[in-house]
Amino acid sequence: MLKIENVTKIFGKGSVNEKIAIDNINLAVGEGEFVTVIGGNGAGKSTLLNCISGVFEIDGGKILLDSADISKNPEHVRSAYIGRVFQDPLMGTAFDMTIEENLAIAFSKGKPRGLMPGVSRKDSAIFRERLALLEMGLENRMKEKVGQRQALTLLMATIVKPKLLLLDEHTAALDPSIAKRVFELTDEIVKKNNLCTLMITHNMKAALEHGTRTIMMHDGKIIMDISGKEREGVTVEWLVEQFSRKSGTDLDNDRMLLG
Repeated sequence: MLKIENVTKIFGKGSVNEKIAIDNINLAVGEGEFVTVIGGNGAGKSTLLNCISGVFEIDGGKILLDSADISKNPEHVRSAYIGRVFQDPLMGTAFDMTIEENLAIAFSKGKPRGLMPGVSRKDSAIFRERLALLEMGLENRMKEKVGQRQALTLLMATIVKPKLLLLDEHTAALDPSIAKRVFELTDEIVKKNNLCTLMITHNMKAALEHGTRTIMMHDGKIIMDISGKEREGVTVEWLVEQFSRKSGTDLDNDRMLLG
């Protein structure tokens, strides 16, 4: 479903501050494959997602989605078939609109616009059903302003099935109990809809507990790619050891080590 071919992204090109953020990366992800992405600070994880979603223009290579070359498509065009949940809880929702209105905007993705009422009774029933899955009581607060943004944006990103789902530390701002439920719901949504998914997480334990495949990045490169039988039984300690061996440096991300 997703194919990244020799993609490179350089910041400050030609200047004294030139930084190769993504270094000639190749990656293929199949439909229904759920890839967790880990790596130290400045590894290029979020930059990779920004390149895929169109936030950043790439400096070399190609990005293919469902066999179509989307490398030159602007972000707003890609958003029609890419769902994304950001690390920043303020992104992805309109703070001055109700929960119901935010979901209505997401639900209208790819549909023709007209002068119909903003939220129909049928749509409202769908929203109530989806919100109930979060087990946070939001289905009874649909007329209220947005709360629990991270959980809500996950529903918004998937209420119309995307070809690709991008999750950028989407549980980072949540307390542990809610984060656990959002992880569970993520697994359920990905499996039910057979979604091609990339999930960045700082929690190495979560990276192994969720998804079907794990990649590790360092200095803009993929230095490890494990799945299937090879991934079964892998521990956080083994990942840390492999990071040091493959990168030639110790992992310096306290959030990952303590997660």
